[in-house]
Amino acid sequence: MSKILEHTTHFIGGRWSAPDSATFPDHNPFTNEVVAQVAAGTRQHAQAAIDAAHAAFPAWAAMPPGQRQRLFLAAADIVERRTEDFVRLLAAETGTASGFARFQIRWSVDLLRQAANWGYRPVGDVLRSDTPGRFAMAVRKPLGVVAGFAPWNGAFCLAWRTVVLPMAFGNTMVLKPSEEAPLSAGLVLAEVLEEAGFPAGTFNVVTHGPGEAAPIADAFFESPHVRSINFTGSSATGRMLAERAGRALKRIVLELGGYNPLLVLEDADIDQAVNTTAFGAFFHQGQICMNTRKVLVDRSIADVFVDRLAAKTRSLPAGDPALPGTVIGPLINDRALAQVSQRVDEAVALGARVVTGGKANGRVYEPTILVDVPAQAKLTCEETFGPVLIVQAVDSTEDAMSQALATPYGLCAGILTRDAQRGLALAERFDCGMVHINGATMAGEPAMPNGGVKDSGWGRSGHYAIEDFTEIRLTTLTQGALHYPV
Repeated sequence: MSKILEHTTHFIGGRWSAPDSATFPDHNPFTNEVVAQVAAGTRQHAQAAIDAAHAAFPAWAAMPPGQRQRLFLAAADIVERRTEDFVRLLAAETGTASGFARFQIRWSVDLLRQAANWGYRPVGDVLRSDTPGRFAMAVRKPLGVVAGFAPWNGAFCLAWRTVVLPMAFGNTMVLKPSEEAPLSAGLVLAEVLEEAGFPAGTFNVVTHGPGEAAPIADAFFESPHVRSINFTGSSATGRMLAERAGRALKRIVLELGGYNPLLVLEDADIDQAVNTTAFGAFFHQGQICMNTRKVLVDRSIADVFVDRLAAKTRSLPAGDPALPGTVIGPLINDRALAQVSQRVDEAVALGARVVTGGKANGRVYEPTILVDVPAQAKLTCEETFGPVLIVQAVDSTEDAMSQALATPYGLCAGILTRDAQRGLALAERFDCGMVHINGATMAGEPAMPNGGVKDSGWGRSGHYAIEDFTEIRLTTLTQGALHYPV
């Protein structure tokens, strides 16, 4: 990890900036030790990065697709080669256990290699015109500078997604990583892209201290050079940014929170349902927007399901994420721990029963299962970023669907059943971006159109992002004289 810690300043215009600003400590969430002192950027740094990206845009947009392809493939090779460095960094900076760290790295490598070919995708359409002698074409063009907000949860892969989707279609990038993960969600990407040979200014990173994002965001929204915002984060923040984008007439792509149900029908394989649920609910301590939040299980199998799930949950190793085999690591900070604890305590005070878990050891909160949770508890309707799962017995599939649909979120859902046709029919009724039949609520792949609806945002990933990060320009060529009515 030594190479990573060499670079804790902004990356602007192809250069690591001089240490001309204040710094802030980047803490290990498990030990609370300082991982690095990182530059606390200002609006001036953000503006310099925007200017660098704007200057680099014409050449990057005009670069032949084969040349861009080689750069993305080189970046993928570097990420793959440095896997162990990044596993250690993710544990130290974000409390990510090895399993999820390696998943993120593999996912990012796959994304880079798939995106390398997107420059060859169809770039427009030849159109039929009703005007004699007129040739018309609709051509896709990159937007310009895209400003990205990368989160701390899933820091590595979500940062790469924030960056790769716009850049693959010819845009240049300014990235603002979360202050909880300035290295793994920002500065290490600059290391990789610099080593891969990306031209100066095509990619820029500006970091900021805790609570100091506003000046950076102001520069993004007020600069005429920034044409689009790419944001992954909470629904509350996403709504605020969407309002600002609307006032500034900027495009914005949002992947926001989710309250993701899993239906376990009476014909489901119970052992498979237990494994699927434990993975969906507790992977990365429940700090992923696609984690399962509530299981709706048919009452005829509910008791057996809960007993087996509780046994599975108690067996999950918790503790230091740097140790091999750890599954449950720490929550990201004390605020996150306090919110999880408060919501579990509130649910219990209102009558919920803790089947297993419900306690913390430092910032490591035990994977927790609750039953009999009353509707007025916040856990039943608000996204709680932690290893906490509600299990609710239902009397019928219609009852399950009614409860599953009673949410303003629309990110993902899961259905477990042996009857594929029944599963497909139920999937059609969900108002969300992703439905997984006989799989966990977390089942995204780089090429797939991941994304949500309603309070979970809009926009899609994979090559489908061409709709979000390009615009259509109509060009016509008329041969012969036209006759105008004036």
